[in-house]
Amino acid sequence: MPRPSRPMPTPRPTPTLTADALVIVDFSPRGRASRTPGPYRRLLATPGARAFTIGNLLARVPMGMFSVSAVVMIAGTRGSYALAGAVTAAGLGATAVVAPWTARLVDRYGQAKIAVPATLLAALGSLALLLCVRLGAPAWTLFVSYAATATTPNLGGMSRARWAHLLDGDETALHVANSFEQAVDEACFMLGPVLAAFLCTAFFPEAGTLVGVALLVTGALLFAAQRATEPPVRERSPSKATSKATSNAPSNAPFRAPGIPPLLAVCLAMGAVFGSMEVVTLAFADAQGHRSAAGVVLALQAAGSCAAGLVYGATRRSGSVEDRYVWCITAMTALLTLPLLAAALTGSLLVLAAALLLAGMATAPTMVTGMTLVQRRTPPGRLNEGMTLAVTGLLGGIACGSAAGGWTVEHVSPVAGYGVPVTAAAAALMIALAAHRVPGASRRRTDQSSNRFT
Repeated sequence: MPRPSRPMPTPRPTPTLTADALVIVDFSPRGRASRTPGPYRRLLATPGARAFTIGNLLARVPMGMFSVSAVVMIAGTRGSYALAGAVTAAGLGATAVVAPWTARLVDRYGQAKIAVPATLLAALGSLALLLCVRLGAPAWTLFVSYAATATTPNLGGMSRARWAHLLDGDETALHVANSFEQAVDEACFMLGPVLAAFLCTAFFPEAGTLVGVALLVTGALLFAAQRATEPPVRERSPSKATSKATSNAPSNAPFRAPGIPPLLAVCLAMGAVFGSMEVVTLAFADAQGHRSAAGVVLALQAAGSCAAGLVYGATRRSGSVEDRYVWCITAMTALLTLPLLAAALTGSLLVLAAALLLAGMATAPTMVTGMTLVQRRTPPGRLNEGMTLAVTGLLGGIACGSAAGGWTVEHVSPVAGYGVPVTAAAAALMIALAAHRVPGASRRRTDQSSNRFT
């Protein structure tokens, strides 16, 4: 029986290569980066961003150098750590008073017009301190000289203000920018003390101050020269018809703006965390016979914060900023128990270093979220002043935390001293929770300030 014949297959059309179908794939590293740029690559691709970032970075490295350099220089020549500590504490107090006024002038007249003379005055103060120490001048001249450095402008705040101006309310990009700036802060405070200690010990006691002044002035001049990215000065003077009605409006003062006082209170508690942690760690390392390693241990905490800040900026966010702020402070409070447990249970400096590395990972996300809220709630045209007030709160908290940590170490023990930063973090959490639970406050603040970026 004959088999049925199979139908002939229909011939398929021959594919033709057209220009539309042609795809050129670049497998080089440069090609891969150009197809999927990371968030920080996109951020720095903003026109003018790299120029002002380089200058700002150079000017911010000395922020972690001056206090260490002053202590080494004064203690090395006068033989008194008490005098060195008192001088640096006086400079810190002067900065807390002067910095908001400097920031107000920056908002009123522009960054370049105020930052350059303020930086030069601060540089002269540092050089005057160096000469007074070198020439054996009376002790009171050291206080006066170091107090003059309080005019140093808040360069980190000015950089954040530029990002807010360039990104024009793009909250996703602004989150990346704030994370980047916080990572820069942590890197500067991680590298600055190490660089200062190396210069002062490897060369001569004044070397750290001299290099710091050179970096500060050079960076500030480069930063101020980038006029294209400078935020414009906003006119705040009301018209004659409305001046009487609005001259006393609370929105004119950042510290009276809705939601700002609780943020400043949290900053005060956060500063107490940082100040107490530094003093207690120095005392603990000294008790273990490894005082020289204390700087490295503290640098690990900053390294953990820096890495966490970069990761936090590159991740997708969920929920409101207020919710994230509470969760970040909660995580910070929980992680700060690790150094306390490490010191109490093991007494090992190596284990403590690992605990500080982990504890530091909550710092940058908390600071990034807090600065985002400050930016949102600060009245228009007062962004530098608002962020400087936050920094002032941190400085005040550092002074209080240092005192509390030192008292606890001296009267109880270095191990018990690690309870001070945990207590300060818990206080910050209570303040944040109390402010967050005000009915309708978060929604009202967000609605009022969603377009306040300057």
